[in-house]
Amino acid sequence: MHTWQMQEAKARMSELVKLAQAQPQQITSHGKPVAVVLSRESFDRLSQAQGSLVDFMRRSPLFGADDVVFERDSSLTRELVF
Repeated sequence: MHTWQMQEAKARMSELVKLAQAQPQQITSHGKPVAVVLSRESFDRLSQAQGSLVDFMRRSPLFGADDVVFERDSSLTRELVF
């Protein structure tokens, strides 16, 4: 992944976008990574919906099992001093 300083990214935006079509481009500000520019195709692939929470729960190996027991922690709670 190529890294661009914010100032350079602003000055060469069209080149940055063209390169992002091939691979993600990282942008830094004050030496710290702050953003990544990637192709629309990559974005769509990464952000596509994976289904609802209900669908996820139905795919669980425990779906439909009535004998599942979740044990609670039996340790004492700690005392708080105010």
